[in-house]
Amino acid sequence: MLLGDRMKKIAILSLHLGYGGVEKSIAALANILCEKYKVEIICIYKLYDKPSFNIDDRVKITYLIDSDLPIRVASYKNLLFHGHFIKLTKKLTTDYFSKLKFLSFFKDSINGIFMYPRRFSVTKKAIIESDADVIISTRTFLNEWLSMYAKPDVVKIGWEHNHHHNNEKYAIDVVRSSKNLDYFVLVSKDLKKYYTQKLRKYKCQCVYIPNMLDSIPKRLASLESNNIISVGRLSEEKGYIDLLKIFNQLSKKHKNWHLDIIGDGPEREHLEEYIKNKNLKEKITLHGFRSKDYIDKMLHQSALYVMTSHTESFGIVLLEAMSHGLPCIAFSSAEGAKEIISSGKNGYLIKNRNANAMIKKIEDLMKKDTIRKEIGKEARKSIKQYTKEVVEESWYNLLEKKD
Repeated sequence: MLLGDRMKKIAILSLHLGYGGVEKSIAALANILCEKYKVEIICIYKLYDKPSFNIDDRVKITYLIDSDLPIRVASYKNLLFHGHFIKLTKKLTTDYFSKLKFLSFFKDSINGIFMYPRRFSVTKKAIIESDADVIISTRTFLNEWLSMYAKPDVVKIGWEHNHHHNNEKYAIDVVRSSKNLDYFVLVSKDLKKYYTQKLRKYKCQCVYIPNMLDSIPKRLASLESNNIISVGRLSEEKGYIDLLKIFNQLSKKHKNWHLDIIGDGPEREHLEEYIKNKNLKEKITLHGFRSKDYIDKMLHQSALYVMTSHTESFGIVLLEAMSHGLPCIAFSSAEGAKEIISSGKNGYLIKNRNANAMIKKIEDLMKKDTIRKEIGKEARKSIKQYTKEVVEESWYNLLEKKD
């Protein structure tokens, strides 16, 4: 861990440290690496006074731009990333014109024009001037900048959290951005196999290291409540409107069951409208963003975890639910769920986004608490490969590699 008389330094390039799966993973990684290395998170945007996830005091955080504009820009880029240009236009219209925020639209447009060149210049400077021995990039555009501007003796690592979702253009961009890195870390075996083939003629070596559970409850949930839970960003690709429709059907027969959804995002207003129109206010609670302790408490009080995502790169929330011994049910369209759930053993995967099949499987588990507990115990057993001890060893092995 030492280089001569000094401790090796690791820098992690981050877009921001607000709410998000990538940001949660960055915080978790920094917290384990600071046990053996000097760690710095070089963060482009400062969105909040403090990071959304707990970060060890030994980790240095450097913010390059202090601005709240990216909060708005990021939500639009998220829609654009998935190729939904029409939905992006609709989103912009709803947020600005329908609310008569013409001045805000004009100001954000002007600020945005100047923000991206500034983002490039400050990040380029930070990479060039970094004294880190290893720099880890967490976004596609950062991979490219890291490749171009890092010092020759710096070990350059890309860390990909997003699934390509058969988006060929995105996959091509990822390959192009990472081909000159030393290592490319993938969070799923499926992605590792895919990009190993795509990068076979370049020097970049693909490595599989899954995301990790930062803690595991001492006791299993009793699974005796009548609560279904789901956790995640309230955005269109998470499919929460489908979850509400499924629960609406279930609640007609199972009137004493309750659905808890923890998270926030651009779809919240749409979901609230559906809940109101279907008279489900007493049966569904939208909790908004909550702390990890709050989420853990809610998971421990629940009986089932349901995921209705259209896409999901890894599905860390599934692991968190499984750590409490919750049976998990997900649509197979969520690629990350397919790697975590062994259907019929530690949870269930529903093919072809078949809502009726999802309803039937949830109903089976509602009625049969013995099967619920059996599946829950298997779920708990299956998380071993994602524990902090296993994942941190994989990172240490990578960071100590000698070329």
